[in-house]
Amino acid sequence: MTITINGSDYAVPYDSRVSLLDMLRERLSLTGTKLGCNQGACGACTVLLDGERVLSCLTLAAQADGRDVLTIEGMQGADGSLHPLQKAFIEHDGLQCGYCTPGQICSAVAMARELRRGDPSHVTANLAAGPDGPTREEIRERMSGNLCRCGAHNGIVEAIEEMLGREAA
Repeated sequence: MTITINGSDYAVPYDSRVSLLDMLRERLSLTGTKLGCNQGACGACTVLLDGERVLSCLTLAAQADGRDVLTIEGMQGADGSLHPLQKAFIEHDGLQCGYCTPGQICSAVAMARELRRGDPSHVTANLAAGPDGPTREEIRERMSGNLCRCGAHNGIVEAIEEMLGREAA
């Protein structure tokens, strides 16, 4: 039983009660994924599981058996270069304390995939037609599970808009 994390294989813990978050932080020292509320309410622990965002505090490591996990550490290029969204967060002051930033970035990367697929959200007016594009309202709704307590919300939305604008170009 193995989990692929950021391109490397790791054994699934024998203790089936170990959360994915605890495996990442405590056993693999991948501390970019943050422990926030430990109840699935803040999004600080968001990682990608097979490209979909999940709350690692509520996901058992055993549930990731045979699957791919991507954390903020895996977002960087092989040469250590920043992901374009990481650069946009810096350029748009999308962080202050930075605690929520890894979860925000992982969530935004998955959100972009959702938009490309045409997945509707709560604010999508026509469910059959899909979202009207990456509007501020769509971005805010789709990112509502990731809380920022420092007040960098506007910069976060602007950084995501920049990333989505680059993808559309």
